[in-house]
Order: sequence, then C-alpha cells, then structure tokens
Amino acid sequence: MATPEKKSVPPIDPQVRMGHVNLKVADLERAIGFYRDVLGFELMQRMGDQAAFLSAGGYHHHIALNTWESLGGPPPSFGTTGLYHHAIVYPSRPALADALRRLIAAGIGLEGAADHGVSQSLYLRDPDGNGVELYCDRPRETWPHTPDGRLAMYTRHLDLRALLGDLPAAEPVELPTTKDL
Repeated sequence: MATPEKKSVPPIDPQVRMGHVNLKVADLERAIGFYRDVLGFELMQRMGDQAAFLSAGGYHHHIALNTWESLGGPPPSFGTTGLYHHAIVYPSRPALADALRRLIAAGIGLEGAADHGVSQSLYLRDPDGNGVELYCDRPRETWPHTPDGRLAMYTRHLDLRALLGDLPAAEPVELPTTKDL
C-alpha cells in the first residue's frame, strides 16, 4: 500500500487541547472506587447505575465512566486495536509522588515507570484493564533536543524511591518489595 502524499497543511491552533476520556466499564461501582477513592477524582454526577462523571478541581468532567455497552463485560483483549492508555497529567513531581503513594496504599501495582526526558510517568491498569498513564511534564526549557533542534524523547528508568522522596517529610512511604511495583 502506497503512503499518501504529505499535504502542506498549517498546524492546528496551539490552544487546542485534549478533552475528557469516556471509558466503557464492566462494573460502575468498582470503576468509581478506583478513580475516586484511589486516584482522588471528585464524583461530579451520576446517571443512575449506568454512568458517572469525575473531575479534578470542580470541572464538569475529565473522566466519564459508563456501562452502556459493557456491563459485566471482559477487559479489552491483548493484540487488538483500541486505546492503548489514557493519560492523567499531574501539575508537579510532588503531585505525581502523591499519586504513587495512593497506589501503594491501595495495593495497586505498576506495569511500568519511565523518565521520557519531557515527562516522568507511571503506567498501570484500571480495574477494567484500561491502560492508565499518570505523569508530570518537565519544564519545556529542559526537554532534550538533537543538535539540529528536534525533540529527542527517550525512555529511561524512573527512580520510584527518589520520586517518593518528593513527598512532604511527614508522609514517609516505603516501596513494596514486590516486582509488580
């Protein structure tokens, strides 16, 4: 199959941003428990036992959960197309450290943790098997670039002990010894 010719199109308005994510879940209460009780999002509205809307900071919703097509359904299967993960941006490294603290307290393991040069990320699955990335950006002026000025992201080990060291001193947290985290 031939690659289509690249058209000269002006870039999108730089003020455009990604909006909310709407996730199909098998069990609404279980999903609310994860996003509200573990990650700390606020439950803004429910639509009976079929949908819920959660947010940070009082916004109408950043995460919508629904069972309209998925009540009691299995998690997405490996090797198929679809959403790889949705990402939740934390405002700072200490806020990301707090997210890690919450995951540890809830006994939720990570699938990975990485320093990408432009951001630092934690990777996990929600109770329905949806991929979740929790991350914070590094300041733009510190992003790595090639000698000719192009962005040069990478994937390196993220030191979780050092990340937890960014929590206030009154909140010491020990990393579990399991290989899952």
